[in-house]
Amino acid sequence: MMPELSLNVLDIAENSVRAGATLTEIRVIVDTASDRLTITVSDNGCGMSQEQIEHVTDPFFTTRTTRKVGLGVPFFKMAAEITGGEFSIKSKLGEGTTTSAVFGLSNIDRMPLGDMAGTMSSLIGMNPDIDFIYSYERDGTGFELDTREFREILGDDVSLSDPGVMTYIKSYIDENTEECGGTV
Repeated sequence: MMPELSLNVLDIAENSVRAGATLTEIRVIVDTASDRLTITVSDNGCGMSQEQIEHVTDPFFTTRTTRKVGLGVPFFKMAAEITGGEFSIKSKLGEGTTTSAVFGLSNIDRMPLGDMAGTMSSLIGMNPDIDFIYSYERDGTGFELDTREFREILGDDVSLSDPGVMTYIKSYIDENTEECGGTV
């Protein structure tokens, strides 16, 4: 099991990168009134066949050739379900995949969300040619980061992998998360 949910998100988003996605959306919604934390990762990658979808939560099923196990999705599913939450994955070949996990927010077994700012700045910095949207909402207050907007502002002269850009992205997410009431 991973110590924080942001590491699960990193793993799922890296699956999107390997699937050839040009756009990956990561949404975090905290709803204290319904005692729920919802994390959704959607991409426009190559998608999965029905057989792959049926086996994706099996830790001994992986499409990778570098190792024989794939623990990211099964761990994410288990992390949600042990809090009384739920997990779903929808995919269509040629169109992409959406992975969603709902957690019992106040459940003692829920892992902390963790360092989403570090996760997102790392994802963006390691994959500067892929677009990412990150949104965080807590009880109706939220913000969104879209790398397409950063590209428009920075132009072709500055890469999203530039250390200064990565530092700015991390601080932007940290500051806006705090303005929304902080992380969970």
